[in-house]
Amino acid sequence: MTIAELHRAEGRVEGRVEGRADTLVQLLTLKFGPVPEAVLTTVRNGSADQLQTWTARVLTADSLDQLLR
Repeated sequence: MTIAELHRAEGRVEGRVEGRADTLVQLLTLKFGPVPEAVLTTVRNGSADQLQTWTARVLTADSLDQLLR
């Protein structure tokens, strides 16, 4: 793999993570109303695995605290 291909692959992964974070924020807003800045920061700094877990939990969580634990 060339350096250019590696950079493109990294960019695609980063884009997917950012997209998942944006989707999660949208879902949180729809379910809980305006999302506090601290939660936005946590979501935007979350790993791909964390974002996947949180996105699944949004269906059953009763609070933001419950979702992000």
